[in-house]
Amino acid sequence: MSEQDVAAVFRECCGASRWVDGMTDRRPFRSRDSVLSAADEEWNKCGERDWLEAFSHHPRIGDSTATGVAAAEQAGARGVGTVVQDELRRVNQAYEEKFGHIYIVCATGKSADEMLEIARQRMNNDPATELRISAEEQRRIMHVRLRKLLGDET
Repeated sequence: MSEQDVAAVFRECCGASRWVDGMTDRRPFRSRDSVLSAADEEWNKCGERDWLEAFSHHPRIGDSTATGVAAAEQAGARGVGTVVQDELRRVNQAYEEKFGHIYIVCATGKSADEMLEIARQRMNNDPATELRISAEEQRRIMHVRLRKLLGDET
């Protein structure tokens, strides 16, 4: 693959330019474990601006217009009743107002109710703590997406 194509694939896993550039520069990878290890090493080089950039590439939890990999990850938020959809919108808005970025959670395998409960609990965090939690959730999302790319659906 060309460098541009590889960067586009990595960008699907994480929208932070610094992370994408680091992963692209580290090619070739010899194993699945080396990809995941490099992903963590590059993520650990990132800071607040990079994290916020990565977050900005995600649709809101419960966003009915989400497409591609994000839509599949948020399957638990699809097809829920209007009461739950409305509550997701309210929680997303309150979260963004408090923390200045969208609510990030590794949604794979979670129901809408679970994601709502997690958001409600996290609303009690201070901004610095929540930013670190969100960055860890982004790392988990990145791992899920990398594993799917590598053919490991677990």
